[in-house]
Amino acid sequence: AQLVESGGGLVQAGGALKLSCAVSGNVFRVNAMRWFRQAPGKQREFVASITSGGRITYADDVKGRVTISRDNTKNTMYLQMDSLEPGDTAVYSCSAQIVEEGVGTFDAWGQGTQVTVST
Repeated sequence: AQLVESGGGLVQAGGALKLSCAVSGNVFRVNAMRWFRQAPGKQREFVASITSGGRITYADDVKGRVTISRDNTKNTMYLQMDSLEPGDTAVYSCSAQIVEEGVGTFDAWGQGTQVTVST
């Protein structure tokens, strides 16, 4: 299985971006999916997660400004980010718990997409 993020870019403070994370490959099922971010010089931090059933969790510092969603028919997850701040500048990566026939269950990661918020 592969995870590919897209939708990052450069945006002014107060602007919006929508990230996507698409799962491809020999996938039997995609369980929980998550967004993480890592700013320069900082540790990777949790942003949001969504289960296959739609249960959602947000990190406190993004709550109210981001919306996570997924389309199970497309094995794709989204992150709508509004009211972006310079502090949101980071590489955003997605992770998913994948079930592959003949392989089992494992966590897969994407390569990340850069989000830069200018003042």
